[in-house]
Amino acid sequence: MGGTLTSIYNNTSFSLYLNSKAMSKLQEQASTGSKINRASDNPSAAYQILGLNSQKRSLDNYMSTISDASGILEMSTTIIGSMSDEISAIKVSLNQILSGTYDEDGRERLANQVNDALEQMVSLANTKHSGKYIFGGTDTVNSPYEVERTGSDITSVTYQGSYEERYIEVAPGVTSNAYHVGDELFRTDNRGTPVFVGDTGAVGGTGTSSIKGNAWLEVTHDGTDYNLSIGGATVDLGTVADLSNVAVKNANGEVLYVDARNISSTGTEMVSVPGTYDIFNVLISVRDLLLNEQDLTTTQLNECRKKLSDSLDEVNSLLLSKETSIGSKIGFIEDLKNTLENIKFNTEDEATLLQEADIAEIAIDLARREALYQLTLSVAGRLMSMTLLDFIE
Repeated sequence: MGGTLTSIYNNTSFSLYLNSKAMSKLQEQASTGSKINRASDNPSAAYQILGLNSQKRSLDNYMSTISDASGILEMSTTIIGSMSDEISAIKVSLNQILSGTYDEDGRERLANQVNDALEQMVSLANTKHSGKYIFGGTDTVNSPYEVERTGSDITSVTYQGSYEERYIEVAPGVTSNAYHVGDELFRTDNRGTPVFVGDTGAVGGTGTSSIKGNAWLEVTHDGTDYNLSIGGATVDLGTVADLSNVAVKNANGEVLYVDARNISSTGTEMVSVPGTYDIFNVLISVRDLLLNEQDLTTTQLNECRKKLSDSLDEVNSLLLSKETSIGSKIGFIEDLKNTLENIKFNTEDEATLLQEADIAEIAIDLARREALYQLTLSVAGRLMSMTLLDFIE
């Protein structure tokens, strides 16, 4: 009988232990609201939850990157839109001059307005976002545009940034460029044939010129021969063997090829190279023309203004095109962000289903376990109170 009672005692104690352990687990789940509070509770589900949480953190990082990229792109479109509006306003004023709306004082006031717009354009092109230049390509540390001045006026604007766009990963395997190359945004790149606006007799040579935008060709005479210059070294035509293709360089080493065979007078001609304009060079040319620093005749002024009006149209078309392109990129980024948000929601939902406890189900299981516990105690009490007399009877 001793062996039987010992066996009953051991089995009952073990059953009570298991039931008590199950009740403790259910109580813990009820208090924490989680079915899995440690990896040992359900190793397979715990592994899945860790993977899902890791994916959620990765998605959070991508969404943060997308928010930064979207902010940069939105700032870029705002800046480009402001530049386009300013260019359009200047073009309207320039056309009013052509129609005789402005007198000399009005032209000087407009020149000052264009100069202010130029200063603003340079400042906008050197805009920072979160401490990084947004129009310098991969070089986000250094100012992309540098200026040279004569007195207080800007005489040239040079791009010093990178010519490679900076790409950032906005989703697994998906990259987008948020930091653009300013020289591609603010300068056209479809070189045409240089156009000479003047009456000196100079025309384009047969060589491929490398100058960009607008330049001023000065034709002088030293008493013996004509001389040519575009702001760099002066070329004495008396020393040139082939007058049909004279290379004239500016201070930056850019070349303008001139056919000088029919030059018959001195003067200053505007040389315009379609497809190479940038907004800064155009505004400098417009300002200088309004001030008539080259001492051009009224006829020459009007011809140059028409050509500059065309160049304003060209750079404005470029700005509108870039604004549309970046706007499309913003749409793509926002769609991608929405997709990642949906993936994140599904990931969180799946992790929640694996981890979150069903309180109603736990309450039922806990009540069942408590009833079983009480029943086990009752049965154990009756079994442990048995004596030899119970067996004799």
